[in-house]
Parts: sequence; C-alpha cells; structure tokens
Amino acid sequence: MSKGRVCLAYSGGLDTSTILKWLINEGYTVVCFLANVGQKEEWDAVEKKALAIGAERMVILDLERELVEQLVWPAIQCNAIYEDRYLLGTSLARPVIARAQVRVAIEHNCDFVSHGCTGKGNDGVRFELAFKACNPSLKIIAPWRLPEFCARFQGRQQLLDFAATEGIPVSSTKAKPWSIDENIVHSSYEAGILEDPNTTPPKDLWNLTRDPQEAPDKPQHFTLFFDKGVPAKLIVGEEVITDSVALFKRLNLIGFENGVGRIDIVENRFIGVKSRGCYDTPGLTIARQAHIDLESLVMDGKVRELRDQFCTFTWSRLLYNGMYFSPEREFVENAMLFSQKNVTGEVRMMAYKGNVYVQGRKSDASNLYSAEEASMDSLEGFSPMDTTGFIEIQSIRLKKYGDQKIKDGKPLTES
Repeated sequence: MSKGRVCLAYSGGLDTSTILKWLINEGYTVVCFLANVGQKEEWDAVEKKALAIGAERMVILDLERELVEQLVWPAIQCNAIYEDRYLLGTSLARPVIARAQVRVAIEHNCDFVSHGCTGKGNDGVRFELAFKACNPSLKIIAPWRLPEFCARFQGRQQLLDFAATEGIPVSSTKAKPWSIDENIVHSSYEAGILEDPNTTPPKDLWNLTRDPQEAPDKPQHFTLFFDKGVPAKLIVGEEVITDSVALFKRLNLIGFENGVGRIDIVENRFIGVKSRGCYDTPGLTIARQAHIDLESLVMDGKVRELRDQFCTFTWSRLLYNGMYFSPEREFVENAMLFSQKNVTGEVRMMAYKGNVYVQGRKSDASNLYSAEEASMDSLEGFSPMDTTGFIEIQSIRLKKYGDQKIKDGKPLTES
C-alpha cells in the first residue's frame, strides 16, 4: 500500500534520480515535475528516464513566458540587485517553478512535494517557503535533510553505487568540476573548484556569454523601448521585436555575442554562510542598465531616491530570501509600480567587448529634462540670483553646527 503520493522536482540528474528511486523503494507513488524556464535540456530523455525508474508520470511545463512577464519585468522595473552585484537569476525562477509544482501536485492528488536541494544552499529555503505559502496543506519531503537518507548517501560514490544496484542509467560523460543552474535569465556556477574564491574561473565555464576578449571588434547598436518601466520593443538594425520572450532572448543574444553580463562574487546566503558564485546574465544586465538610464530622464528625483532606498533594496532581498509569496513583497511591488507610471521612452545602446553603453535617451510622454533650465547659456526657468537665497537657507543649520563645534573647542577647520 502506498505511503502517499509525492510530486518530485525532477531534473534527470544523479541526485534526483536517486531520490526518485529511493522514494519509490520507501513506498511512495511519485509524479515527477520539470519546469522549462529556458534551460537547455533533453526533455524527452528526462521523461523516458523518470518513467523507466518507476515514476507514475512525468509532467513538463513551459514556464518561460510566466518567468519573463511576471518576475523578470518587475525585476527590471525596480532595478533589482542583491549586494550590489547579483541580478537574482536563480531567485527569480524559483517562485515560478515552486508555484507550478504546487499546481501539478494538486492536479495529481499528491499529499507531498519533494525536491533535491541540500541543507546548505538558498534553494531549499526558497522552495519550501513557496510551497507552504501556495498550499499549506501539502507536506514536504526534503531527502538531503533526512538523517536516514544522508547516512546512506554520504557522497557521489554512494549515489553511483545505488544507481548501479537499482539499474538507474547514469551519464557516461565526465561532469565538469562545478555545478550549473541555467534558465532564460542567467547561468550560475558554484561548488567544486569554485569553492576556492581565489581560483580563476576556467574559460570553458561560461555558457551564456562569449569571452569579452573574443567578442567582435565592431560594436553592436540597438534601441530598447519601455512602457511604464517594462521593455516593450527592441530594434536591432532592421529587426523589430515586441513579443516579451522573443525580446528578452534577443537581448540575451546581444549580451552573449558581446560578452556582457559576467560577474564573479562571494555572496551572503540567507542561511548565514558565504558562497562563491559565478554568473552570466546577459539580457537582464542590458535591460537593467537601459531602464536606469531612462529613469534619469523621466522620474522625479525624490521618488527615485525613495524607490532606490526602499523598493529596490527590499524587493531584491525578499526575492533572494525566498519571500516572494509574502504580503510585504506585494506591498513593496505596488509602491514600485506607482514609481513606474511615467517610465516610458527609448534608450539607444551599444554593446562592445563586455560592456554596454548608453548612447542616448528620449521620452515624448514623460520627459522632465529641460535643456533651457540646465543650460549655462540661458536665463530661462529661474534666475541664477535665486540660488543665493537657496544657499542661505541650506546653510542655517550648518552655521549653527559650526558655531557649536567652535564652542566645544573642536572647530571644523581642524582635521
């Protein structure tokens, strides 16, 4: 008699194949789930392998559009970034994958959801917080945190031995000495030789960006259009793209060809440990830069200041920490959407050997820039003499502060 029905996040690799067979051996009926979020995958082979191991069925869902429109576009609208470097490529995909896994679990009457995340990373936290928010009644099986599972499978060799005993096919190709997670937003590289933060990433590590030193000598020009902060149209030469997924993939290609979007960082995981990661994020790097530049033309300075301090920082941290399905994320996102009402216009850009440059920007709908006001050759807008009064008002408290320092015997003239 079955112990219950489990929806397992299944990739077809050694770890999740072992988990699949282990769950079956433990007496569970397993429905496998795999999300297409833009990664390169042999979809038919994964399904065939899952069924051969003993899964009741294999469900594969195309979630690329959901990821781009519901997560990537808001990330661009708030200029999301974690610890000043990381553009959250993995974090953005997790809510979409977890939500879909819950839908599949409900559709196939599953009692449990399961995954192959370890206890040291962020993803287990992200997936399980999402599971609990999306359907609190589902129970979770996290094998890599179960003592009986960890005691049996202490390393790769035990996994391989189990695969041989159970007849689980294992790829004969030699794995690269690091782990890779890829989606339409980025590719991440961790573990293995990369755990030494002073090891230079090998040239063959990067999947989504060409080595900038090998990029074309001729720059690539293009124009990206925004509507309320969302990429709406891309023009590359004679090519005009408006479909969201096609547009983002074309930005990815521009970034790939010109080596745009590589970072190598040590970040602070939510669970408290530091982790070295390498990421190439071509399209999002380009779109974020264009969006920031357009905002400089059309967004009120004080609104931008508040958005940067609150929305950008908080939304990014919530995504990284797995708190997408939280009331505070909804609250922050609504504030962010208000800030984007006038972010409509176009940005001319150039990609060249690892960098992307802004060549110009304009907005017919929301332009707050006045050449006459800014010009040193014009007296339009306000009189330069008005600045005298402005300076006097701003200096009132500073003069009092300076007087106080003199009375204390510590004048500001002393270093």
